[in-house]
Amino acid sequence: MSLVLDNIGLTAGQDTIIDSVSLTLRRGTMNVLLGPTLAGKTTLMRLMAGLDQPTSGRLLLDGKDVTGIPVRKRSVAMVYQQFVNYPSLSVFENIASPLRVARLPKGEIKARVRHAAGLLRLENLLDRMPAQLSGGQQQRTAIARALVKRADLVLLDEPLANLDYKLREELREQLPPIFAESNAILVYATTEPTEALLLGGETATVWEGRVTQHGPTSEVYRRPENLTAARVFSDPPLNELFVIKRGAVIETSTGRQLPAIGVLANLPDGRYRVGFRCDGATVGGGGAGMLGFPGVVSVTELSGSESFVHVDVGLGTWVCLVRGVHDWQPGAPAEVSVDMQRCFVFDTSETLAASPAMAASA
Repeated sequence: MSLVLDNIGLTAGQDTIIDSVSLTLRRGTMNVLLGPTLAGKTTLMRLMAGLDQPTSGRLLLDGKDVTGIPVRKRSVAMVYQQFVNYPSLSVFENIASPLRVARLPKGEIKARVRHAAGLLRLENLLDRMPAQLSGGQQQRTAIARALVKRADLVLLDEPLANLDYKLREELREQLPPIFAESNAILVYATTEPTEALLLGGETATVWEGRVTQHGPTSEVYRRPENLTAARVFSDPPLNELFVIKRGAVIETSTGRQLPAIGVLANLPDGRYRVGFRCDGATVGGGGAGMLGFPGVVSVTELSGSESFVHVDVGLGTWVCLVRGVHDWQPGAPAEVSVDMQRCFVFDTSETLAASPAMAASA
C-alpha cells in the first residue's frame, strides 16, 4: 500500500521544475521531504495531490494510476505553513467542515471531530472561534481538520515553521504516532535537518527539483550517497576540504601536506572532496586521528550549552561545535581539529567514496 512517483517530471517552457523523480512512499510511515527553500518540495506535494499535473511520468496510488485525476476526486488532505481556518466557524465546525461537505451523518461527524480533537488536545477549545486561539492552537485545528478526513494521502508543508520553539518540539513528538494510527501516506516537508531526524521515518533529500537520496532517515544522515545529499542534510552547512591523495599523504589546495589518516587511509590515490559536519571538528588541540588547521575566528554563535565557532582556515570558513559557552572574538587565532574518522569522502563525480558508516561495516 503506497504512493509511487514513477519518473515524474514537470517543465515550464525551457525550464525544468521537477527532474525525473521516482519515489515510493509507504502507508503508516513518516515520509520527509528535506531541502532548502525553492528546492521543489511544495511542487512535489502539489503533484502528489493532483493540484498540478506532471508533464512526464505517472503517479500510482496503491497500484492505481491517478496521474490525471483532479484533486477534488482524490482522497487528499493538506496542511500549509500558514495555518488556514475559517474565521466565522468555531473550532468544532472548522474540523468538521470536510465531513459536512462529504455529507456524513451527524453522529459520525461528532465522533470523528471529538476523536481528532482529543489527539491534538483541542477538546476544551471546540466552542472557540479562530481569533480566540493562539498560533499553535490554530495550527493544531488545521491539522485536526486534515486528520479527520481519514484521507489516503496527508501532505504537511512545513506546518510548524511559524510556531515558537516549544510548540514545534511538542507537535513534532505528537505527529508521527497520531498519523501512524490513521494508516495514511504521510508526507512532511521541511528545510530543517534536525526536524527530519526528530521525525524519523524515511527522508528524501531534495535539491533543485531532484531527489538526491531516499531511505531511512538515520541511514541518509549517516551515509549520504553523494555530496549534494550531505549538504542538504547538514546544518550548519557542511565543512568541505579538497585534497589530492598520494600514498600515505594528502595535499590541500594550498599545497600543505598532511598524513592520510582516518577514512582517507585506505582509499586509492586521486582527487577527493572531504566533508564533515560541525560536530566532527572542534577548536583547540586534537588527539589521535585528528588533523589540525590553523585559522582565525570569524564569529562565535552561543547556543545555550554549546558554541558554534566559525573559523577561517584559508581553505574556507568552517563551523565547529564546541561544548560550553565560549566567547572567542573575531580575529582571534584558533586551530581547528578535524576528526578524520567522522568525515565523508566524495570522488570527482561527487559520489560517496568513504564514510564512518562504511568504515564501521568493513
